[in-house]
Amino acid sequence: MSDNMMPELTLDPTGTAQEAVPELTLAPEAPAPQEEKKEVEPVKVDESMLTEQEKKAVDDFAKKIDIKDTNLVLNYGVAAQKSVATFSENALSSVRNKDLGEVGETLSNLVVEVKGFGQEEKKGFAGLFHKQKDKLELMRAQYGKAETSVNRIVSELEKHQVTLMKDIAMLDQMYELNLKYYKELTMYIIAGKKSLAEVRSSELEELRKKAEASGLAEDAQAYNDYAQKCERFEKKLHDLELTRMVSLQMGPQTRLLQNNDTLMVEKIQSSLVNTIPLWKSQMVLALGMEHSRQATAAQSAVAQTTNELLKKNADMLKMGTIATAKEAERSVVDIETLQHTNEQLITTLDEVVNIQREGAQKRKEAEVELGRIEGELKQKLMELRS
Repeated sequence: MSDNMMPELTLDPTGTAQEAVPELTLAPEAPAPQEEKKEVEPVKVDESMLTEQEKKAVDDFAKKIDIKDTNLVLNYGVAAQKSVATFSENALSSVRNKDLGEVGETLSNLVVEVKGFGQEEKKGFAGLFHKQKDKLELMRAQYGKAETSVNRIVSELEKHQVTLMKDIAMLDQMYELNLKYYKELTMYIIAGKKSLAEVRSSELEELRKKAEASGLAEDAQAYNDYAQKCERFEKKLHDLELTRMVSLQMGPQTRLLQNNDTLMVEKIQSSLVNTIPLWKSQMVLALGMEHSRQATAAQSAVAQTTNELLKKNADMLKMGTIATAKEAERSVVDIETLQHTNEQLITTLDEVVNIQREGAQKRKEAEVELGRIEGELKQKLMELRS
């Protein structure tokens, strides 16, 4: 411990340690080395754990302790105990107000947004006939939506990162303060034990001998009162040892909390400098590949259309050429047409001849019938005259 962190012992119970202002730092926190398990030996709180300067301060302070002073015994080390209590409350408040689950939820949302990109919506059988342009527009819309959500998440992560870095710096200060309080309690305990041992070996022993020698009740009472005060002071030292143990435990607890914050900062930093840029790069590649695929599909469609057009034109040219050749070789009047016309003409002439023959025969028959009718009429007229 440096000289400026030298604990200052006091008998004033209202004495308070100055609050340290948290400072941000870029220096990484070295991980605490893991100790191998071995047989634990009880730790003795004595001057062996003090520096020479601290030993001198303890010796000077021990001489000021008056165990006969009841108020002094009651308030002995209270200032350091209050400092530890305040420190514990601050540490508890830091843990209570911290919601690392919110950071984890933000990271999970980031993963969901990244995974959700490029997943096409199922639109039934009709979806199979979407044009490539529609697919590209859908990808662009998905990218824009995902990018907006990711930027919002990035902003939240950056805020969390700043808060956690401030907490890490604050926990560094809290750790140093706790170390100072721990050292103060140790010095209070050593000074108290040294003073108590001195009193019991000198003043208390003298009172005991005096009481035994005189046999007076007042001497015995004086010895008993002093012994009781020594007992109360010893209990006070025990209370300080308990507080010292609390302070001792707060050290690794503070480091564990700080380590959790550091891990979350590392995760956030990894997401900001690795995941997000990588995701955006992959989105650019995905859009680029879609452009290339569409260009290839368009070129393939042009080639296919050209081939189909050439085949269709060739088929039409073949059919047209054959039809033209047939028409060129065809006579103006087909022989079949002449044969049909001739047959119809002959049939017509035959019908005309037959009709003429029938007409001549009917005229002859009519002439005979007319002669008969005329003879019958003349005969009938002759009969009327006679």
